[in-house]
Amino acid sequence: MTGSWRNESYREYTPKKVLIIGVTPNLTAQRMFEDKLANEFRSRGVLASTSTLIFPERFIENKQSEAQIQEEIQNLLDRKFDAILVSAVKGIDERQAYSEGYAKTDYYWRRFRGYYFVYQDIYYNPGYYEKYKVYHIESSLFSLNEESGESSLVWVANFDMVDPQDLGSSVNDYVESMVKALEKEGILVSKGN
Repeated sequence: MTGSWRNESYREYTPKKVLIIGVTPNLTAQRMFEDKLANEFRSRGVLASTSTLIFPERFIENKQSEAQIQEEIQNLLDRKFDAILVSAVKGIDERQAYSEGYAKTDYYWRRFRGYYFVYQDIYYNPGYYEKYKVYHIESSLFSLNEESGESSLVWVANFDMVDPQDLGSSVNDYVESMVKALEKEGILVSKGN
């Protein structure tokens, strides 16, 4: 987690029935994420459902107007949902890391000669830098107000996922990080309580 914000007006807020939404074109990743996070909520006594079960297919397949989105919010309110938690990839950075392949002793850093000797490989070794991706993910929890039909932002957090290689373990790590953050904020109770 790289940062978070909590709405002070909702300091004591805990959801009772939440809809989990993963915004991604990768439907396998979406289902894995939504199912895993919904199970974490359920294991803590919160009713939880996934967008893949609640939203009609047309909701994802076509761009929705604000009026259509409000109609879906009303459908959620009619079903007694009081919260929506949505996660979306907000950006991807490609980065490079220095990869020398062996450790250098402190001696090399004391003089220019040693320093330059170590790093001159950048000119001669094409594998000197290793490329990797960092996914920036934002998760937001909204409270649904049954009386007004409006939603309010309760909590938002940003996470960085570094070079995910295995979908299953990446989803598990992300959900685990999110659950810890929600527990720290008091939005979710820990399993031990």
